[in-house]
Amino acid sequence: MNETNSLIQIKGLRDGLLVSLDDAPWDEQLAALMSQVDSQPSFFQGARVALDVSSQILHVNDLVELRDKLSERGIFLWAVISESPTTEQTSQLLGLATRISKPRPEETRTFAVEDLGDETALFLDRTLRSGTRIVFAGHVVVLGDVNPGAEIVAEGNVIIWGRLRGMVHAGSKGDREAVICALDFSPMQLRIADEASAAMDPQTQSKPQIARINEFGSLQAENWSPG
Repeated sequence: MNETNSLIQIKGLRDGLLVSLDDAPWDEQLAALMSQVDSQPSFFQGARVALDVSSQILHVNDLVELRDKLSERGIFLWAVISESPTTEQTSQLLGLATRISKPRPEETRTFAVEDLGDETALFLDRTLRSGTRIVFAGHVVVLGDVNPGAEIVAEGNVIIWGRLRGMVHAGSKGDREAVICALDFSPMQLRIADEASAAMDPQTQSKPQIARINEFGSLQAENWSPG
């Protein structure tokens, strides 16, 4: 993970995306956030964003600049969460929410299965919405999309018969032979064993792709074809 991405954490909420920043100087955080947004326009386009700025002290000009930059990219800033009374008051002054709801229980589902054989698979005949987290001790097959804010963690392979826009970790217990396949690749992040990829640019044309650890030990995505 590069330095820019390390400043930002993104989670799915019932009402959109929660973007959490660290305690770096505000200029660095703002630049990191804009870099992340510009690297994944299709992921953030039309998103409702709540921003957790921890104890950062922000004034009207700071939040207006942030709101305008996001708005220019088709992103709606609806909430700012902060431990700073100044930032909270400023947010309220601008009509932003300062409290957010937790994900609904039905949107956060964890499958924890122990002592399964290598060929065990979980088949999901649905799209995974933002806030859904699947954890499974085997392979995972999804007949549907994995939306932004959704996450899959599997000890085996992950096969997605649809669009991958969320986060996937295959080979989570160290299996470097695991693969991740999808019909349309624009994930937030991919991981296989202990190797992670940066966010991938949206495809101009949807093509099935497969991600695996290559002979040089790096995670790589390539066109997925039979055989």
